Amino acid sequence: MRLTLILLLLVPSLALGQSLEHKIADADSLVSAYMESKNLPGMAISVYLGDGMIWSKGFGYADVESQTPVNPSLSKFRIGSVSKTLTAAAMGVLIQKEQLNPDDVVQTYVPEFPEKEYPITVRQVAGHIAGIRHYRGSEFMSQKLYATVDEGLTIFQDDPLLFEPGTQYSYSSYGWNLISAVIEGASGEAFLPYMKEEVFDPLNMNNTVPEWSNKKISNLVSFYDQENREADFVDNSYKWAGGGFVGTTEDLIRFGVAMFDYDYLNEEAQEELMYPQQTSDGESTNYGMGWRVWPNNGLYWVGHSGGSVGGSTMFLLNKQHRMVIAYTINRSSAGFEGLHFKLADIFLDD
Repeated sequence: MRLTLILLLLVPSLALGQSLEHKIADADSLVSAYMESKNLPGMAISVYLGDGMIWSKGFGYADVESQTPVNPSLSKFRIGSVSKTLTAAAMGVLIQKEQLNPDDVVQTYVPEFPEKEYPITVRQVAGHIAGIRHYRGSEFMSQKLYATVDEGLTIFQDDPLLFEPGTQYSYSSYGWNLISAVIEGASGEAFLPYMKEEVFDPLNMNNTVPEWSNKKISNLVSFYDQENREADFVDNSYKWAGGGFVGTTEDLIRFGVAMFDYDYLNEEAQEELMYPQQTSDGESTNYGMGWRVWPNNGLYWVGHSGGSVGGSTMFLLNKQHRMVIAYTINRSSAGFEGLHFKLADIFLDD
């Protein structure tokens, strides 16, 4: 009788394990086919579901010449605009400490930022509806080292707004240069140390760091262009907050998991960051403050994509299923083709 009971208790667990094993095999085949079709040099992918990491794997090479394999726990990729989502967490910390009100005008925290024809608020800047411009010409390929956040403001701070704030959505990474200055003004600390103290260290994101071009970074992958040649040198110090961090997929999973509960960021702070804004005509932007919204198959996903020189990144989470998907590629403009949602379908399929 006792043996029978033990077997009955083991069968559901065994069946669940077999089911997950099959799903992982399907996911592995999907990503392998994607890698082959795109002829990608390397890729890391990590998936969390329920209460644990269910799959984390490296594909291809962190460096093609040396044939160094990708390690999702160690290989640091350029995460591009996913940096905005990490920076938004610092905003959330300041909001819940009541040191930052996103509806204040930016000069409340950055008095030296030139006033424009219209006032602009922190919320508008963080939601890309302030009218601040994006890259021009070859700025995306900047090779200049910017030592401070204030230096990064000089690129665009004297330019006129593109439109009256609130009337349109126009994506601007430079807006997040201004957000990093807001964080400095609100916290009284330099941006990069604040990110380490209030975001990376508390969430055990030990492999997420700013990409200083003049410093050695351990386990940094090599970067490739669309032809799989070594990508041109760039210095991303001009845009730490908007696209200047490097990190691992497993660190991004840690970050995402921290958003499921309210121990790190309380419910009010998360709502401020994730709830999509509207333009003055009532149209949703599908973007909060550093978080994009993706409805898909009846599910509500939030996160961000990232494109950089030699890097393509996707990070998204679904709170209903406690699912986080993060993948990074060491090539420019890889094109995701909905891979993340295909993976979600595999793992969420009953």
